[in-house]
Amino acid sequence: MKRIAVISALMLSVALAACGGGGDSGAPATTGAGTTGGKNAAGQADGSSGAAASAPSGASAAGNGSGASGSDNASGAASAGGASGSTASGSTPSGGSGTGDSGSGAPDAAASGTATDPGGATADPGNTVPVLVSSATGVRNFPLVSVTICQPNSSARTNCATIDNVLLDTGSFGLRLFASTIPPATLAALPVQTDAAGGNRVGVCAAFGSGHTWGSLRNADVKLSQEIAAAVPIQVMSDPAIVSATPDACVWNTALSSPAVLGANGILGIGTARYDCGPACAASPLAGYYYADANPAKPVAIPLARQIINPVALFPLDNNGVIVEMPAVASRGASSVSGTLTFGVDTQANNALSGVGATVLATDSYGNFVAKYSGTSPVPGFIDSGSNVIFFDDTSIMQFNGFFAPPGEWTRNVVLNDATGASESVTVNIGNAIALLASPNFAFNNLTAYMAQTVDLGFPFFLGRKVYYGIEGSRSAGGGTGPYVAYMTR
Repeated sequence: MKRIAVISALMLSVALAACGGGGDSGAPATTGAGTTGGKNAAGQADGSSGAAASAPSGASAAGNGSGASGSDNASGAASAGGASGSTASGSTPSGGSGTGDSGSGAPDAAASGTATDPGGATADPGNTVPVLVSSATGVRNFPLVSVTICQPNSSARTNCATIDNVLLDTGSFGLRLFASTIPPATLAALPVQTDAAGGNRVGVCAAFGSGHTWGSLRNADVKLSQEIAAAVPIQVMSDPAIVSATPDACVWNTALSSPAVLGANGILGIGTARYDCGPACAASPLAGYYYADANPAKPVAIPLARQIINPVALFPLDNNGVIVEMPAVASRGASSVSGTLTFGVDTQANNALSGVGATVLATDSYGNFVAKYSGTSPVPGFIDSGSNVIFFDDTSIMQFNGFFAPPGEWTRNVVLNDATGASESVTVNIGNAIALLASPNFAFNNLTAYMAQTVDLGFPFFLGRKVYYGIEGSRSAGGGTGPYVAYMTR
């Protein structure tokens, strides 16, 4: 699993999240700083320091599970609506629901200060879902989607529930949902995997820079728009079915034990890798991933077919990658934005990469390439929707609680390179975080923060762009064989 850092929404007035990562270097966290830690596919610890984020006076409070989803939204942002369904709903940090089959999580009608996708009305081929950034969970630049889960091998027709307010994360791999957000009838229909040797239930953990998750390994049909992945191994976080305490190798900072702490009902990891671990976890027991719930938990090897997997890779069609497309916003930000997650690359008329003039960068399995910030030495770089700011290493810019806060609107250049020799320069906009976070807005293209020896092009990079991800081992006409990332200005 790629490195993830999510700062607790309960601890901070504005969560600063960095889902994803790259590179192996960096200092451990110090007081007031988060760390993108975690482990790579070989189980080796790594980490780069990430800025902490306390909100200035006037910034809105983060989601706290109370159901207040827009008290600071003076400009009238659209709220994250959760359509009701026949199945009882699970709790959510925004007061929205994890609903039955009809729930969509689509935004309400756009209000002033919002930005929406200006695309023309065309027939939806069934491979798109809406992406919303709003005050729903109280976290700035947090792209949220809705995910439907059902009894495995039921063609997504039996014991289904739609879970709203799930973080769209192109920097991690696999679906992770909190047990508390899944209606009891649906949860009971998702079998917990057992280990072959002892017959114990299997627990799974995920390391986050500012915390960790622990829960069960279950199977579910996953439905996104009309795309269905059958019997997908997923993590159900904080699942009471697992009785063992969190293993020591999984513990990292705060226990991300509820939607209120994470700031979302789960994480949909759909980056370039297929598996959160891969062959290393199939070959032998590896601490920090899969465990027999033997009280105490013991590491176990898990075959690839039973590991947490990027659900897109299991779609019958449109399974070679994804596209995230978001509208542009002004430098002052917007109260909400609505974009689109599209499945498949060069498989249908609405997901073309070939011939569109996009920049394509070959990456490693985890989506990393090489970046050079303002002429400095090369460092790991990646493009990650789960990071709610753009991170880079520059000690010359004035900071406010880890955010950059120059006296005006600044820009810097970053050169992106891949192993094939491709090179492209992009401009990073740097706003004054004090002013931005004091506003009622929730979507910013210029919210930036410090991170040593890393360039993390987080969610602000997506605004005004289409960003493509090619899954490792899959091929598209425009991107070749994955893994790769690509992007173009809208």
